[in-house]
Amino acid sequence: MSEEKSIHAGHRQRLKGSFLKSGLDSFHDVNVLELLLFYAIPRQDTNPIAHRLLNTFGSISAVFDAPVEELMKRGGLSENAATLIKLVPEVARRHQISRAKMEYILDTTQKCGDYLVPFFYGETDEVIYLLGLDAKCKVLGCIRLFTGSVNYTNLSVRRVVECAINMKATSVILAHNHPSGIAIPSKDDIRTTSSVSHALSLVGVTLADHIVVADEDYVSMAESGLIGED
Repeated sequence: MSEEKSIHAGHRQRLKGSFLKSGLDSFHDVNVLELLLFYAIPRQDTNPIAHRLLNTFGSISAVFDAPVEELMKRGGLSENAATLIKLVPEVARRHQISRAKMEYILDTTQKCGDYLVPFFYGETDEVIYLLGLDAKCKVLGCIRLFTGSVNYTNLSVRRVVECAINMKATSVILAHNHPSGIAIPSKDDIRTTSSVSHALSLVGVTLADHIVVADEDYVSMAESGLIGED
């Protein structure tokens, strides 16, 4: 083994050992990416590559949010390395959803919010989910309805009603995110919620809430007195 390879191997072992002992809290962002790339680039110094990614995209969150094509084209990564980068937020999101699903009876706003927030983890586009509950507030299902802004034109009210009926839900909760980072319901949110609430009432289903998520924060439109407003 050459001296250069020996130095790289020793550095990798030290970085792995530091993570296994203390986690990532003491790591700089460049070291987080460097460590991750060990598993896609086995025989190369990944520190310069990690620096290049941060310099190109601006932050570690922007690196994870970048499309695979951009990671390959602008970041200079192989398809395997770019796929690994994209896998991380998706695995984290799945982990958070799995943890949230341990609570199946959602009989308070906080429980509903805590259950729904993980579904939006890592999302950079606006997405809409429909959560169905039975008469005892037990979760029947949570369906991704749409990707795009929440307004009457985009969101199919008929699809909402069909999903609620198919789940045999007594009540449902709409949830969508604001990637801008501000969990304040817009006028479109309020108008669409009113339309959905009316349509559901015609088939005997209650729209219990519409939760707007931004990062790890959320606003309940029911608690804010906005359900049913025109």
